[in-house]
Amino acid sequence: MADHLVRREIKERKATIDAELQELWQRVYRVEAKQDQDWRKQERYCREQREVLRALEDLACKEREMYELDNRKDQVMTVCKVALVNLVMWTRDQYFPLSYAHATWKRLAPFFHLTGRVTRGPRAVSVALRPFNDRQLNHDLVALCEGVNQAALQLPDGRQLLFSVCPLSDQQRRRQDCAPASASG
Repeated sequence: MADHLVRREIKERKATIDAELQELWQRVYRVEAKQDQDWRKQERYCREQREVLRALEDLACKEREMYELDNRKDQVMTVCKVALVNLVMWTRDQYFPLSYAHATWKRLAPFFHLTGRVTRGPRAVSVALRPFNDRQLNHDLVALCEGVNQAALQLPDGRQLLFSVCPLSDQQRRRQDCAPASASG
C-alpha cells in the first residue's frame, strides 16, 4: 500500500474514532453535570436537616411543662349562666308587662338588682322591694308585683310568695316630685 493511502486511511479512522470519542466525552460531561447537581442537592438536604435538628434542640431547651386543664368548673358555670338567663326570660314572659315582651337582660337587670326586705310568716313569705327613682319603672314594678301575686305562687313548703313595693317616705316622694323631667325619664 502506498504511503499516502495509509495516511488517508489513518485520517479516516482517526476521524471516526474522534467522533466516537466526542460522543463518549459528551456522555461523560453530562454524567459529571448530573453528579454535580445531585451533590448540590444532597448538600442542600443535609443543610436543611441540620437546621431542623438545631431548631428541634432549641425547642427542647425552651420546652415548658404542660398541665392538663380541668374545665369542669367552667362547664358548671356555663350551665348555671344558661339556667339563669332562661329563668330571667321565663320570668319576663310570665310576669312582666307586655311592653317587656322583647326586653333583654340589660333592660331587665334593674328589676333583679333591687334591694328590699323579706318577711317570713307562717302562711306567706313577703318580699317588699324598694321603688325606683323613675316613675315609669315604678309603674312597671307595681305591674310586676301584681302579676306575681295574681299567679299565687307557692314555695316548696306550701307558703305563698307575695311581692309588694315599699311605700316612699314623704321626703323621698318630695324629691321625686321635684326631680327635673330629664332625670326621671
